[in-house]
Amino acid sequence: MTQGHLDQRAQTLLKTLIERYIADGQPVGSRALSRFSGLDLSPATIRNVMADLEDMGFIASPHTSAGRIPTPRGYRFFVDTLMTIKPLEERDASAVEGRIRPDQPQRVISAAAQVLSNLSQFAGVVMTPRRGSSFRHIEFLSLSESRVLLIIVTPDGDVQNRILFSERPYSQSQLIEAANFLNQNFAGQSFETIKARLRDELDALRQETGKLMEAAVDAGSEAMADDSGMVFSGERNLLENNDLTANMQKLRQLFQLFEQKTGFMQLLDVSSRAEGVQIFIGGESQLVPMDDMTIVTSPYRVDGRIVGTLGVIGPTRMAYERVVPIVDITAKLLSNALSQH
Repeated sequence: MTQGHLDQRAQTLLKTLIERYIADGQPVGSRALSRFSGLDLSPATIRNVMADLEDMGFIASPHTSAGRIPTPRGYRFFVDTLMTIKPLEERDASAVEGRIRPDQPQRVISAAAQVLSNLSQFAGVVMTPRRGSSFRHIEFLSLSESRVLLIIVTPDGDVQNRILFSERPYSQSQLIEAANFLNQNFAGQSFETIKARLRDELDALRQETGKLMEAAVDAGSEAMADDSGMVFSGERNLLENNDLTANMQKLRQLFQLFEQKTGFMQLLDVSSRAEGVQIFIGGESQLVPMDDMTIVTSPYRVDGRIVGTLGVIGPTRMAYERVVPIVDITAKLLSNALSQH
């Protein structure tokens, strides 16, 4: 057998081993494989196939047991080649449909995160839609000689505030003049475009408020980038999962993940560029922050355009054939609910 080309017998035994391990959490021995695989093989033959699978890196032997457990590579082969997806039970499908209905976007997104965690019994996460990086209207308000409040109204009507620190005081008429200049010339354009154009225009005009406007554009750009966030639900489920919290080091790592969020953000950002459900397995994907963790993701759309990603965060030992349809149907229903809003 060559790597990646397993014969039917080896595939059946690997599939059986992974399904038993997911169900029981115990290393699987040749006797259990003989009983559950449906293959009429001698214990010696099963041991030989197991040795081959171990050499290929699909399974490993924990020190304390004669049985074997899957490796990240084994899980990857399983989810790509061997897994049989089960349709969602009618009761679960109805639960998703009942919870995710057209409503305020933030409420629909929170409901989606809760549905993902309730049905999977792990943690649900939804990356909120990215805001466009443009503005509809800008205002400046003097707070003190060195501080100016920047007020940005987004094309959706949301309001963002940022404090700008200035090296010199500005009069009320200068603040109005700077705001008018930005609103008349740049409303509706992205902050990145404005940056380049602003330099040229200010060189020509030599405006006294030039520094203030440049600071406003930088702050506006940051405000829009910060605005894409994440909604989590069910983190407590992971704290009760032995695979992820077997020792203090793992527990600490898990807490850090939810505090920092940057690892999840990066991963959800990557998965928003792909179609359909994706499975990221820890120990294999550099994007997953823990070796024993898997994240199952799917992008969701508003009016046909991908705007964010959602998913389930859980241990590598999860019932993939059940979690994949949960993520898939939640993404479709969230897309429908937000498109109708």
